[in-house]
Amino acid sequence: MINIKSFTFSPFSENTYVISDDTLEAVIIDPGCLAQEEKNQLKDYITENKLQVKALLQTHAHLDHVFGSAFVKRTYGVDMYLHKADEVILADVEMRCKTWGIPGYVPVTSDKELNEGDKFTFGNTTFDVVHVPGHAPGHVAFICHEHSFIIGGDCLFHRSIGRTDFPFCSFEELSNSIKTKFFTLPDHYVVYAGHMQATTIGEEKLHNPFLK
Repeated sequence: MINIKSFTFSPFSENTYVISDDTLEAVIIDPGCLAQEEKNQLKDYITENKLQVKALLQTHAHLDHVFGSAFVKRTYGVDMYLHKADEVILADVEMRCKTWGIPGYVPVTSDKELNEGDKFTFGNTTFDVVHVPGHAPGHVAFICHEHSFIIGGDCLFHRSIGRTDFPFCSFEELSNSIKTKFFTLPDHYVVYAGHMQATTIGEEKLHNPFLK
């Protein structure tokens, strides 16, 4: 049994995920909780369900995906995993928050690397790690083949794709990442994205206007 709990946090409407299985071990992916009440929501869910948080996984390090990362590391004493190519993005978050007048961010550092081909296991669950640059240079996605889903971050959305107008972005790279790493999966695989509702590989192959 797998449980996929999503929270939508911050003014950026970012999707934070807590993935757990019947062992009650869990991982937190992209904690975007910025306000204290959002952090409390996340913590209360974990406490009420008696989950044991084993790691903090980041699809990438854009500010809306790391607002709550220091909180998670401090609260649960876990390592933060990030692709090394996104370290430059993470290092810039504090300055961007100051520039844009976003209060409450606590700077954070990563502890361990995620790389193409890695397998990350907790409880009875295994994720395949794939490197999918384009929206961010070190963007990764987590594929769970046993349960046919992807935690895809800001690559592929419901009939849309991640922005490519930020520094270190590339539409060509993102399009290639989606077509070679996502669209090679079966149509029934569910994509849980960093924003908006979930979708499927089949839906996006047929209807995504950015990938025709």
